[in-house]
Amino acid sequence: MADDSITLQQFIEPQFIKITEGFPGAEGPVFDKCGNFYMVAPEVKTNGNFAGQVVRIDLDTCKSTVICEPNIDGFGGIPAGCQCDKNNVIWIADMRLGILTVSPSGQFNQLCKEDSDGNTMQGCNDCCFDYDGNLWVTAPAGKIAPHPYTRSSKEAFGSVYCVTNQQKVIKVDTGYLISNGIAVHHSSDGKPKKLIVAETRTQSLWVYDILGPGAVGKKTLWGKLPKCPSVDGVPTGPDGMDFDEAGNLIVAHIRSGYLEVFGPEGDRPHTRIKCPFIKPSNVHFQPGTSTVYVTEHEFDGLWKFQWLRKGQPQYCEL
Repeated sequence: MADDSITLQQFIEPQFIKITEGFPGAEGPVFDKCGNFYMVAPEVKTNGNFAGQVVRIDLDTCKSTVICEPNIDGFGGIPAGCQCDKNNVIWIADMRLGILTVSPSGQFNQLCKEDSDGNTMQGCNDCCFDYDGNLWVTAPAGKIAPHPYTRSSKEAFGSVYCVTNQQKVIKVDTGYLISNGIAVHHSSDGKPKKLIVAETRTQSLWVYDILGPGAVGKKTLWGKLPKCPSVDGVPTGPDGMDFDEAGNLIVAHIRSGYLEVFGPEGDRPHTRIKCPFIKPSNVHFQPGTSTVYVTEHEFDGLWKFQWLRKGQPQYCEL
């Protein structure tokens, strides 16, 4: 379908196909370099303690395999956003443990306990590689374990980090009421150009000019999500997001029942995608295709649908 088929505030309702359900807090859809699919179940608990899981899903049989339950010094994790690097390692933003790496066999490692300034890492939620191999990460939680678990839903201490391609962990900015989804827009020559960060509690998408690894310009407002009634008393807002090859940004609008699609310049969504569930949490394109995988919190499930064009290539594909 041609680009001119998309008009301001177009409402569409594509066919969604349910893959599986029953993964508490379903998040973090990602493909590795071999085509294997992973997601996370961050809200799993054992004896009342956090015991979030990283799960591999066979998309043909819909069968699942738990590959690990991250645990550092006796503290279980709350894994959320996932990305794959060029070495086929999955990087995970964890709300309790910070930044983790997980191999296909399930071996996990905590990247660090402090940032480059010596400050304790905050719990992380989502992440995105740019084409230079820098990982940009949102951190809406308080200090990682063993500190008490807190979230920036009422006090604006949510932050943004960058793990540079030299393994330096830099706190880029702070002051968010739940910093959540994150995405990088690249220039036509593949250089990282813009960093988009979702602030869930204010229904806002913020943008920074990327000046270099871990270096950004001034934060400015890039887009606003439509106001929607809350289904459970908790405000709606932007969650996970992913670019298509034309620079449209598909944003999961948690608790609204919609995915919002913004053009390359942001502002307001030009298209709203109606979902067969109320709480979309994250979106991820299958590499080289127009198939979008969506996680959600109503059925704690995984679904897919066909978008109008292919996804923006992932760092691990280059």
